[in-house]
Amino acid sequence: MTSLLLFLFTFGTGVPAYAQGIEWETLNNEVQVLYQQGRYDRAVVVAKKALQVAEQEGGPDHPSVAESLNNLAALYKTQGQYAQAEPLYKRALAIVEKVLGPDHPSVAESLNNLALLYKTQGQYAQAEPLYKRALAIVEKALGPDHPNVATSLNNLAGLYRAQGQYAQAEPLFKRALAIDEKAHGPNHPDVATDLNNLAELYDTQGQYAQAQPLYKRALAIMEKALGPDHPNVATSLNNLAGLYRAQGQYAQAEPLFKRALAIDEKAYGPNHPDVATDLNNLAALYDAQGQYAQAEPLLKRSLAIREKALGPDHHDVATSLENMAALYRETNRVKEAEALEKRAAAIRAIKR
Repeated sequence: MTSLLLFLFTFGTGVPAYAQGIEWETLNNEVQVLYQQGRYDRAVVVAKKALQVAEQEGGPDHPSVAESLNNLAALYKTQGQYAQAEPLYKRALAIVEKVLGPDHPSVAESLNNLALLYKTQGQYAQAEPLYKRALAIVEKALGPDHPNVATSLNNLAGLYRAQGQYAQAEPLFKRALAIDEKAHGPNHPDVATDLNNLAELYDTQGQYAQAQPLYKRALAIMEKALGPDHPNVATSLNNLAGLYRAQGQYAQAEPLFKRALAIDEKAYGPNHPDVATDLNNLAALYDAQGQYAQAEPLLKRSLAIREKALGPDHHDVATSLENMAALYRETNRVKEAEALEKRAAAIRAIKR
């Protein structure tokens, strides 16, 4: 059964704030709120309006246009509409390069956005030079120990990890952690993110003894810095619970998965994609123990949430379908499983 770990995601841009009309600011703020609520279709409508207002008020090359382009692209990316996101990210990059020059830190953030889009699609060869250029820009502009350098290091390391290049990823993750500890102190949420990244690298390689203390420290930092009911705490809970599940320590994993689900339901409401991920994680725990009757309703609810929030052709919907199909096969419902597998394959075959 495929399980999704939930990692931290930043929505926004690297474009410096410039004076802009109240209408644009109001629309932009609404986009942010709608995104956080998982109301992506409505957020796209508002983001398009914000882009139109930015172009009318500042012209086609105003930095606020780049910010609006980045926001709209991020919404398309979240929904798996990669072909719609790419030209927006490229146009935003062109604007900040033109307005601020090719070596400005904001250019690095636009490069990171475009690189992440390629990484999400598995286009690693296209992503790597963008991440490397972004890292070179921030190191030169801000110095080797700036937190933005840590961000770029994490991004490049994540790309290597995704390709199984663990030996290349590890020193970058460790350097990012050292930078953030020096810049922010040992108990900052960014340090917790770095710890999660490094722990996940060890986790992926089955080095559980190295991963566990990092996950635990990250969770403690998030709880202390952000409070026990913050969504980032849910992220850390999911990560630690996933580690326990991988080792067959199901009794330790279950309360953590349940607490993560409760946090996200409280923070976002019952129909948010992050809630669907939590449901999927808990269902995978039950499935691993052969508790199919407990897993099935969770998988069905997860699928329904994703279909509604992300659309019927999103890759996360395919993941949910595959998970349901696996459960049906495990419970000797082969025909039902084949139907779901066929639909999932059709979704995977869609050219984005």
